[in-house]
Amino acid sequence: MNIRLLIACFLISASYALFGKELPNLVVFLSDDMGGADSSVYGSPDARTPTMEKLAANGMTFDQAYVASPSCCPNRFSLLTGLMPARHGAHANHTEVYPGTKFLFPILDELGYTVASFGKVAHGTREFDGLNFHSRSPRNMSVAVREWIASTQLEEPVCLLVGDRRPHVAWSEESTYDPDEIHLPDYLIDTPETRNHWARYLTDITGMDEEMGRIHDIATDLFGDDFMFLFTSDHGGQWPRGKWNLYETGVRIPMIVSWPGKVEKGVRTDAMVSWVDIVPTLIDAAGGSIPGDIDGRSFLPILSGESRAHRDRMFTTHTGDRIMNIYPIRSVRIGKYKYIHNLRADAYFTNHSDRLRKDGAGAFWDEWDEAAKVDPKAAAIIRDYYTREEFELFDLEEDPMEYNNLAWNPECRNILEKMRKELAEWAKSQGDDLEAHREPYKRSGPIPNLRGQ
Repeated sequence: MNIRLLIACFLISASYALFGKELPNLVVFLSDDMGGADSSVYGSPDARTPTMEKLAANGMTFDQAYVASPSCCPNRFSLLTGLMPARHGAHANHTEVYPGTKFLFPILDELGYTVASFGKVAHGTREFDGLNFHSRSPRNMSVAVREWIASTQLEEPVCLLVGDRRPHVAWSEESTYDPDEIHLPDYLIDTPETRNHWARYLTDITGMDEEMGRIHDIATDLFGDDFMFLFTSDHGGQWPRGKWNLYETGVRIPMIVSWPGKVEKGVRTDAMVSWVDIVPTLIDAAGGSIPGDIDGRSFLPILSGESRAHRDRMFTTHTGDRIMNIYPIRSVRIGKYKYIHNLRADAYFTNHSDRLRKDGAGAFWDEWDEAAKVDPKAAAIIRDYYTREEFELFDLEEDPMEYNNLAWNPECRNILEKMRKELAEWAKSQGDDLEAHREPYKRSGPIPNLRGQ
């Protein structure tokens, strides 16, 4: 430990005496566009994620953590506000919250925390209440954090937020994985370019994991064992059933929390938690008062072992992303069932990948089109990507990849109607107008031109 870190530790200890109680240091590390299954902790046969493995061994792994929305802007605003997208106003990606929307991090500031943010934590370039940005560099956050520590007199407990942009596209040009040896998910078409891109995606996941390890080492140097460390990702990767989709590959994300002496080591939980719950949990851990008018609620009782259940249903929403994705979707999960309402099933589903087909992002699509000409399975994957039924119902225990739509099964009619009613009532309570943000690309016309034209 260098002298500046020693001084910082002394100052933090002194601040505890001034406050009269020990407030826990809080560290949140965010990945960008990483699917929940794409790590060694969650069963990937290939992904090398030793930092995640270390966190899991020393803390709690959440097997049912969900986003509020599967795109960056609405979900990160849900993190900052504890509100679902319809309530904070940023329904679609690259939009802004309603004027006057309150953010949650000022509560930590009022409790005596120094809140410091590095990298992609929020969305956009403006400043946000309670978040003191010190670097927006997409990578090498550990360098920026060390420089900030060395130049700052830390006189208060710290809430440190670090957002790595990996594995957001474009993926690294050089891969540390052999494309011929990796295992592709079965919802992808097996082509050379698909393998190349998946290998590059895994490379960025490993790079993110390594950077998270460096951040964890910095926190250990600074705080000893006195800190909560929370890792998660903002939604699934930019793949056909990931980002912008309400399938599990789009909305279920990794989440691991370690907190020596407070969270039991090496445990897994199936408690359902949401991104709107993260900051309320931090506030609760710090002994603060959580606003009663937000959607999020603390899962601290799960972390402490006092409770095994958190939410009994999970709502997720997606509205769109500029001209690339104009396809509003809503869903609710209750128990083993997931209901998805494709609000504009008369339109094509599209996104940046199939429209732009950029290297390191979606260049595999040209090979997919060729494969579909001779391979019925490939043709079916592409068909199911562009066109969806209005109502989808899945039994996640029997069909975890959500391939078998039960919406038209007479035996499931009562389940479907119950979940349709619940979703509609919830949307109304949220003030959700259930509208597309632009006019969708109707299925009565051609599939939208490639490369955004």
